Amino acid sequence: MRDIKEILDCQKAYFKTGATRSIAARESALESLKNKIRSMEYEILEALKQDLGKSAPEGYMSEVGMVLEEISYMQKHLKGLAKEKRVKTPLVQFHSKSYVKPCPYGTVLIMSPWNYPFLLTMAPLVDALAAGNTAILKPGNASAHTSRIMARLVEKTFSPQLVTVVEGGREANSLLLEQKFDYIFFTGGKTVGRLVMEKAARHLTPVSLELGGKSPCVVDETANLPLAAKRIVFGKFLNLGQTCVAPDYLLVQRNVKDELLAHIEKAIRIQFGTMPLANSDYGNIINEKHFQRLIGLIQGQTARIGGKYDDCRRMEPTVLTDVTMESPVMQEEIFGPVLPVLEFDDIEEAIKMIEKHPTPLALYVFTQNKSVKEKLTEEIAFGGGCINDTIIHLASTSMGFGGVGESGMGAYHGKTGFDTFTHYKSLVDKKTWIDLPFRYAPYARWKTKIVRAFIK
Repeated sequence: MRDIKEILDCQKAYFKTGATRSIAARESALESLKNKIRSMEYEILEALKQDLGKSAPEGYMSEVGMVLEEISYMQKHLKGLAKEKRVKTPLVQFHSKSYVKPCPYGTVLIMSPWNYPFLLTMAPLVDALAAGNTAILKPGNASAHTSRIMARLVEKTFSPQLVTVVEGGREANSLLLEQKFDYIFFTGGKTVGRLVMEKAARHLTPVSLELGGKSPCVVDETANLPLAAKRIVFGKFLNLGQTCVAPDYLLVQRNVKDELLAHIEKAIRIQFGTMPLANSDYGNIINEKHFQRLIGLIQGQTARIGGKYDDCRRMEPTVLTDVTMESPVMQEEIFGPVLPVLEFDDIEEAIKMIEKHPTPLALYVFTQNKSVKEKLTEEIAFGGGCINDTIIHLASTSMGFGGVGESGMGAYHGKTGFDTFTHYKSLVDKKTWIDLPFRYAPYARWKTKIVRAFIK
């Protein structure tokens, strides 16, 4: 691996040539990436299996397929997104044309985590390339097999002056954050997110932070309980709960708690079998450190469902009851197959419980009561979410995905992703055949009257 500063300087020089700006160059980059992903699909899915135990269907659905969909969106809409857009000109400037010109930032740094290593590296890369940038990628070190495959994929697809992967751990992160990028896109935890923002501030570099938090899932007495259970189980235990928008804890109205838990137990059996640890398609926790942390969170707690684990860093879908707001499992983002269950009597009580934690990345509400839906989505601050489902909001190219407050800043996917990696220059093209005199000093009374007539 060459020196990081040398890589950055090479990319900056390449960007200044204008080679990335044309629509043709962007379309070529996207098409090349799509073709290479398709040709290396088996290797990518195998790497995800080695790192996280993901089955091929899950790996495609939650990672590879979503990246291909993001590319398809950009290929379909790129010309429209990159086009200059005429905007209204004030009457006083009638002899002008006003327009907005989309321009790439330049060289961007994309730092991604280990839980969805392919998706959370490649999806922002697609947006960055569509916007006309060059990019340095720094994938998570814990998902080493997938990082290695992505490095090979990028090396086979792009020249290093357009896209480069930097592998490594904390030392590589530190060296990258000392450099002056034109934009930084970070997905990960709050601790490192704060460091990224601190380092970026030294160079006044704009950032997007995709973080996380304890995302609540509220189920009231009007909900379709069998369907709610099925969708909660899917969202919570996908990737063994190692999902930033997984339902972190369940808030269920007291009078339907037992019925809901019975449906959840049934849904777990249907989706993962009666013995999940014997299921070859059932994944694993990323490493021993996180595995031991999760074991610590369930020890001493009442496991209504699951609770078993093995020596291969696999833990059953586990549902904890008799949990309080003071329980250890409620003090941090779980990021694993553990679902604590708390009860509430009325919706005001549920809101107060949610607001005891920092702003969540997602909120999920299962209800048939319109006023409950409106109250929760209006009064609680959160990044995004679903009504009567979980996690599917992040799969749409028609909406931006991102956090707010402590769950992050900025968003991406589809047009929002293009916007994130684009600076929009506001321009006025003034004609020269006339020059109105009243804007110039000295400001006589007649000039003031004209100004007031136009600007009010």
